[in-house]
Amino acid sequence: MAELVYQTIGEMLEERVAKYADREALVYADRDLRMTYKEFNEHTNQVAKALMAIGLEKEQNFSVWTTNVPQWPGLQFGSGKMGAALVTVNTGYRSSELEYLLKQSDTRALVLIDQYRDHCYMDTLYGLCPELKECEPGQLKSARLPLLKTVIVIGDKKYPGTYSYDEFLALADTISDEQLQVRKNELHHDDVINIQYTSGTTGFPKGVMLRHSNIVNNGINIAEAMGLTHEDRLCIPVPFFHCFGCVIGTMAIVTAGGTMVPVQEFNPEEVLRTVEKEKCTALHGVPTMFISELNLPNIKQFNLSSLRTGVMAGSNCPVETMKDVIHIMGMKDVTICYGQTETSPVITQTRPEDSLEAKTETVGRPHPNMEIIIAEPGTNEELPRGEQGEILARGYAVMKGYYNNPEATAETIDSDNWLHTGDLGTMDENGFIRVTGRLKDMIIRGGENIYPREIEEFLYRHPKILDVQIAGVPDEKYGEEAAAWIILKEGQQATEEEIREFCKGQISRHKIPRHIFFVKEYPMTASGKIQKFKLREQFEGLAKTLQ
Repeated sequence: MAELVYQTIGEMLEERVAKYADREALVYADRDLRMTYKEFNEHTNQVAKALMAIGLEKEQNFSVWTTNVPQWPGLQFGSGKMGAALVTVNTGYRSSELEYLLKQSDTRALVLIDQYRDHCYMDTLYGLCPELKECEPGQLKSARLPLLKTVIVIGDKKYPGTYSYDEFLALADTISDEQLQVRKNELHHDDVINIQYTSGTTGFPKGVMLRHSNIVNNGINIAEAMGLTHEDRLCIPVPFFHCFGCVIGTMAIVTAGGTMVPVQEFNPEEVLRTVEKEKCTALHGVPTMFISELNLPNIKQFNLSSLRTGVMAGSNCPVETMKDVIHIMGMKDVTICYGQTETSPVITQTRPEDSLEAKTETVGRPHPNMEIIIAEPGTNEELPRGEQGEILARGYAVMKGYYNNPEATAETIDSDNWLHTGDLGTMDENGFIRVTGRLKDMIIRGGENIYPREIEEFLYRHPKILDVQIAGVPDEKYGEEAAAWIILKEGQQATEEEIREFCKGQISRHKIPRHIFFVKEYPMTASGKIQKFKLREQFEGLAKTLQ
């Protein structure tokens, strides 16, 4: 079993710089921005000094509210050298969500872009902190956000009360190399360095506290399971504010000494263009991203022959999509990852040598230095192999806890240090794990347990169906019934009866969706997770109007 590494993020980076100084560390293909490891290291030192210059101390918190802009990797690895914890802010947040996060996380500085799509972030921030328009940069005194002192804006326009990003970087000159070295020496691998707010698919987000050792070792294990080396180039279109982007993405490829090739905002054509231009060997994505790429009418115009591996994760991976990723996109070594933000995030992963069956029907085997068991829900009593129960995890990857929320931490991590994932699954004799649903997603129809994943996998076989989501909805007679929200392939039409006929004789009658809706899209988090609770809310709202 691989030994754990006890390093800070900064120490890990500098070790890679010593080996790969002249190799490319960071590339943005759309603007020809290129940094070698030596140049990236110097840049992160500058960012670290600038963060110190605005007064941030070790284990104080600052927030980043941006897309995958080029400044993000510098902030991630720069903070890893000076010890302030980077708090990720979902790009889809609006005013009340932003206020909650900044307050709950004790944020002292905020780095943000001024605009994202139709949302002016600066208008939102000025609404929360009108005092910002009247203060000097770094001197904010906000009634609603009393700890927030400094606002740094990435953009071309200058905003009252804020530093531009260039002005922020220039503050690094006020901190000496010796001062930075003193700070580096004060850091410990067990310090919290990242607080990621969970996506909120099931309720209000909680701040997951991750240590240097959580993230560094998870990155190493992911890279080793993928077979990444310093010659690999990873295209990262998944958002950095999510653990998929900033651990499975940036951290994994940097631990291997390879090249980060981010895409600022997901666009399927831009992703494939980037892969072709930079000869990327690896590509990450949630299933909906791969589905979008595979359904581009001009996909065959892109030369994707450099692709070998990557990660598909974040939600259930349809079998047919996985097969197309392997055969059409050439990603023969693509891996499935499973975990959650609370586990840094990956705890199981398929390996390139695994069979197609393992890659399409399981989420792989446990990572080194992690214990995974299938337990009777509500306990940590292990069930026999093959029986369904709750997936529990214990080991280096488990979070320190939820920030300022000991009650929620105690509900998730028990007295024996087992983290209860809330996911249902089975483990076979060879250690491969199948995720069969979520405890909260399980539908109980007249006493019968129905697992949405099983129905979804069956309906993916229908030739007209592009994507499908199953959720439980209220029913007066049975308590709950299964409902299906279906996205059809382009140019296809289908009826509810046609879908039910497809199910008859193939799955149990009580599993056939009672309600079927044809939709164009799903309510999603900015990280690509489908919000089933919103589908249920839509149904309940519709049912009330029909009463």
